[in-house]
Amino acid sequence: MKEFFKIKTRIKYKKTLHVFLIFNFLLVVTNISAQVLPQKRDFSKESIDTKSIKDSISAKSKESTSIKNLKNTKAKITDYLIISHKRDTTYLDTTLTIEKEYKFNYLRKDNFGLIPFSNLGQTYNSLTYNFENTTSMPKFGARARHFNYMEIEDINYFKVPTPLTELFFKTAFEQGQLADSFFTVNTSPQFNFSIAYKGLRSLGKYQNILTSVGNFRFTSNYTSKNNRYQALGHIVTQDLLNQENGGLQDSSVENFESGDEEFIDRSILEVNFENAESILRGKRFHLDHNYNIFNKVVEKYLPQTLNDSTSKSRLSLRHIVSFEDKYYQYDQTSASTSYFGDAFNSRSLKDKATLENFYNEVQVDYFNNVLGNIQLNVNNTNYNYGYNKLVILNGNTITNRLKGDVFAVGGKYSKRYKGFQLFGELGANISGDFDGNYFKANAIFNLNDEIAASASINHSSKVPNYNTLLYQSDYINYNWQNSFNNIETQQIGFKLKYKRLADITVDYSTIDNNVYFKQDETTLQIAPFQNNKTITYLRAKLQSEIKFGKFAINNTILYQNVKDDNNSLNVPEINTRNTIYFASHIFKKALYLQTGVTLNYFTKYYMNGYSPLLAEFYVQNETEYGDFPRLDFFLNAKIRQTRIYLKAEHFNSAFTGYNYYSAPNNPYRDFAVRFGVVWNFFL
Repeated sequence: MKEFFKIKTRIKYKKTLHVFLIFNFLLVVTNISAQVLPQKRDFSKESIDTKSIKDSISAKSKESTSIKNLKNTKAKITDYLIISHKRDTTYLDTTLTIEKEYKFNYLRKDNFGLIPFSNLGQTYNSLTYNFENTTSMPKFGARARHFNYMEIEDINYFKVPTPLTELFFKTAFEQGQLADSFFTVNTSPQFNFSIAYKGLRSLGKYQNILTSVGNFRFTSNYTSKNNRYQALGHIVTQDLLNQENGGLQDSSVENFESGDEEFIDRSILEVNFENAESILRGKRFHLDHNYNIFNKVVEKYLPQTLNDSTSKSRLSLRHIVSFEDKYYQYDQTSASTSYFGDAFNSRSLKDKATLENFYNEVQVDYFNNVLGNIQLNVNNTNYNYGYNKLVILNGNTITNRLKGDVFAVGGKYSKRYKGFQLFGELGANISGDFDGNYFKANAIFNLNDEIAASASINHSSKVPNYNTLLYQSDYINYNWQNSFNNIETQQIGFKLKYKRLADITVDYSTIDNNVYFKQDETTLQIAPFQNNKTITYLRAKLQSEIKFGKFAINNTILYQNVKDDNNSLNVPEINTRNTIYFASHIFKKALYLQTGVTLNYFTKYYMNGYSPLLAEFYVQNETEYGDFPRLDFFLNAKIRQTRIYLKAEHFNSAFTGYNYYSAPNNPYRDFAVRFGVVWNFFL
């Protein structure tokens, strides 16, 4: 017992030390930059990835971006820079386009291929999957709760000539609303910070499905005066709480589908239980900084194949450190044995899985305009996943922790030559309990400014998610410890992009040793299984927009074909989204109007079920769902930097039949009218 407390103390000390070091560095950077006297901001001379900027918005979007309300007349919209975790740079886009309509939702990104549950802030069922992978470590689990969990790649950094604010608001279902507030400022040309908070509370139409969500983000971006040192850092804390009801009871499913006026009030439909809730919480401290050891420009004679005689080279050292502490917890006041089976306790059930993940990476990056960009890296992941108790089941002891260190090496290569762009990335675990490796190569050819083609190949070998390897619960049949083989995936992809006509994307994947959840035939409970057969998975996607003056038809069509003897991967064969809309300036261009109708549809298939205890989707092959249209009418407007959204969602629900589901026993949303706004402020 003494040894246990010693170990626990060391873990807490290590965690505190990591947090302190990262947070202390951010404070130092802030203090240094705060001592710099305010200077005239002029970002026009700084190096920017102009190609990324040009690709970020269309020509029409540029025309409709207005900066008339900027108080600083020298500032331009292209000076408001957004920097991704990959250091790609774009600038602020305040336009109103059909793509903005698709992104005006809870996730704030295009959710084609996902179907939401009835209440805002609940999970999404996936209608398509992408098996491209460039990581060698397992994920936490509870994947159904991670759609709005902001990962490292979801955090952006900023550089702005004047303070910038963005306010996002959208109505929810019944009591509550969704809001996302953001503010960023450069205290000097060298230092920027941003602070943002996304909050949601929505009661929902059915019993016991209240959601309460909070995502806090703080970012900092520092560049030294000589441009040799740059540091990007962020602090993110998140809590995503959902009440869980297990879906409608079978008798209520019949009442829902009947369309009887008595049951249009969804709150009177009986659900499986009303005494449970789940929460996913996490906090992350992340720092990504680099130093340019040298940056030389030398005039010399080079082969005639190059367009100039200037040799450019750069050598830099980069360090990434990230600490994340997260947990998923399921609480239930009394056991629901008819739904989950027998339990160790009859009351006050609590399942809590935790993960502490500390990541360190060192990179050496060399660039030469002849050779291209070459990066070599070595990284370490210290992980501690598990539970604070031991479980003895049928005479077998289930361990409570998976912890250790994994060391890995990797590299990247990129090169641009005339119309070609080449990119390669690889990594492999060389030490630790988890084996894994990945490789990705991509080639892009730009025929001209309007036509581009690309081809890619990806291989991955990765350990399944933590919760498939180890899980503990107060419900007896939800306790396991597994040793699965690595999931092996291979994918080849092709893309043809023609700006005036269409984007066509095709990828073909093979998956070996796929790990998935399904209902155990003996215990009738949900558990992880490994597929001993090879899965082949083909996807072909067409995106196009045809314009007739001020009218346009925007189409996204996805075709999918799966061959799987064990039926562990189920997707609809056809998934489509079609929008007919009108867009034009009116009132002497004081207002930009956008209005139209969107149809979403997918064919019938064996839709995955949802387990509220695991926060995972599981495979079922008994009942097909789908084949129901969803029609949305929208009316949007833009006045200066304010974008107003009004939508009548699923307005056809009353006359096309009550057969719409997001998962078995979990209906999709009824007809609702919702309002929202996005407002940018410049100083």
